[in-house]
Amino acid sequence: MSATFTIGGLPDRTITYQEREYLFFSGTAYLGLPQNPAFQQLLADQISCYGTVFGSSRNGNLQLSIYEEAEAKLAATVGSDTALTLSSGMMAGQAVVNLLQAQQTAFVYGPKAHPAIWNGPNVSIPSVRFSDWTAQLPDQLQKMTPGPVAILVNSIEAVRSEYYSFDWVDDLPTDRPITLVIDDSHGLGVLNNGRGIWPQVAQKPNVNLIVTASTAKAMGLPGGVIFGNLETLNKLRGTAFFGACSPIPPVYLAAYLQAGTLYEEGWDKLRQNLILAERLLVPTGLFTHAKGYPVFFTEQDDLYPFLLERDVFIYSFAYPTATDRANSRIVISAFHELADIQKLAECVYAYCF
Repeated sequence: MSATFTIGGLPDRTITYQEREYLFFSGTAYLGLPQNPAFQQLLADQISCYGTVFGSSRNGNLQLSIYEEAEAKLAATVGSDTALTLSSGMMAGQAVVNLLQAQQTAFVYGPKAHPAIWNGPNVSIPSVRFSDWTAQLPDQLQKMTPGPVAILVNSIEAVRSEYYSFDWVDDLPTDRPITLVIDDSHGLGVLNNGRGIWPQVAQKPNVNLIVTASTAKAMGLPGGVIFGNLETLNKLRGTAFFGACSPIPPVYLAAYLQAGTLYEEGWDKLRQNLILAERLLVPTGLFTHAKGYPVFFTEQDDLYPFLLERDVFIYSFAYPTATDRANSRIVISAFHELADIQKLAECVYAYCF
């Protein structure tokens, strides 16, 4: 198991541990917003207005307009009818799951579905490849008792850097109501020019599409969001689960509303970094990598200590539970410089050759 580094500040393109500096190629700050001084200044500028937290229910008799303004922008960016923010991606997923449970819905899970959209601690998660699972799905649905069904999946295989096709949605049966829940935590802000998975999924009359996501990754905001139609999100807002949740701190949404240029710059910088990383790393044959996605996965777990000796720190720890195998992957971010990627590649070449 990989040793744990404990440091005294937010990781940036480098970290310092025991007086030694390492290039940092881990985390999920794909657009580099938490480390961006301009984004930090936006937060500082707004904190006198919004404070550090809004300790109230979103259903209370005092409302802050910043929530509806930010949710309208999020929905417009993604392409959904509306959006609803919560305090975390886990809360977003569980709010949806709780609503579906109350509606007596049968649950069908896709491979490696994120725990945020589990309806209990012991759900049955298929171990087959995603494409094989989707091929079997029509038969599985055919054998189920008539009634509403929820299909719950991830938008991407973020650990192993593999895209999922959603063409199978077109072939879903039309004889029953289906709710398709997609956890887009690793896609929002990255996939489809930052719009996430929403525009990639076909709309069908009997399929109610709900997308949940953490905003604490590419978006750089400590919270979560649900995208869907107005009827569904109004039902969610009326639940005790949502009413009892603390909301995302409003200062972050105020900064988000003013950070459009910073998100565009982050996306452009990430794309430039990925062009170089793909040109240098893919030919080694060492990595599984979805073109245009900022993760390079390897089965060679001993790459981690090799790079660490050369002052390069990459992702390598057991996930999602402590008993799982350590996943080794390189994460590229907008905060990296081209020279950082060149140094990384030189070290990877030394490992390979």
